[in-house]
Amino acid sequence: MKTVNEVSKQTGVSIRTLQYYDEIGLLKPSVRTEAGYRLYDDAGLERLQQILLFRELEFSLAEIRTILDAPNFDRAKALQQQIELLTLKRERLDRIIAFAREIQQKGEMNMNFEAFDTAKLDEYAARAKAEWGGTKEYAEYAEKAKGRSDMDQKQIAADFMQIFAEFGRLRESGAADGEVMNLVRTLQDFISEHYYQCSNETLAGLGAMYAAEGEFKANIDKAGGEGTADYVSKAIAAYCRQA
Repeated sequence: MKTVNEVSKQTGVSIRTLQYYDEIGLLKPSVRTEAGYRLYDDAGLERLQQILLFRELEFSLAEIRTILDAPNFDRAKALQQQIELLTLKRERLDRIIAFAREIQQKGEMNMNFEAFDTAKLDEYAARAKAEWGGTKEYAEYAEKAKGRSDMDQKQIAADFMQIFAEFGRLRESGAADGEVMNLVRTLQDFISEHYYQCSNETLAGLGAMYAAEGEFKANIDKAGGEGTADYVSKAIAAYCRQA
């Protein structure tokens, strides 16, 4: 666990910004001590990385929160986009440095401003935003989330994690047990009601994602105990096979 001061020093994000992210529900501390101190675990730091990646893509904080809280957020895809964007930024910076050196060496002004062109960067960022915001699921979730208060969002997130806590309670049962299958149906219905229409195909994809390393697995295991994410993934696979 790291304190808010340690996280600030490690990441360069100001303490005030971290406090603001907490206030708007974008990045909640993993634990808050009785004295009120914010503490962040590895899952919290991973979420902060994702926030910073999307800030580089010039997404608004509201857009970032909607994307990160969606059940089908693809961290690997976001990282690939970040790499592409940083590469474009580096290429542009290299051109500007070369341009400045040319002026220095020649001792005269160069009226060519092509080095400052941001067209490629702008085009890629726009394409990335369209890709994230253009899916049917994202559009449906964004529409549902639009009229919700921060309190509503927090309650939905808490209720979502409570379902995984129930999976943790049933971990000793077989993945295809009747009670477990009912709980998978509850999970599917919850996603359809609060996020987007969750077909069996969509659910199967989510099940695979839950078992993959990353924030979702860490959060599910935190809610239901170690091994819960893998158990949920197996239960979802069994449910979809029966459908």
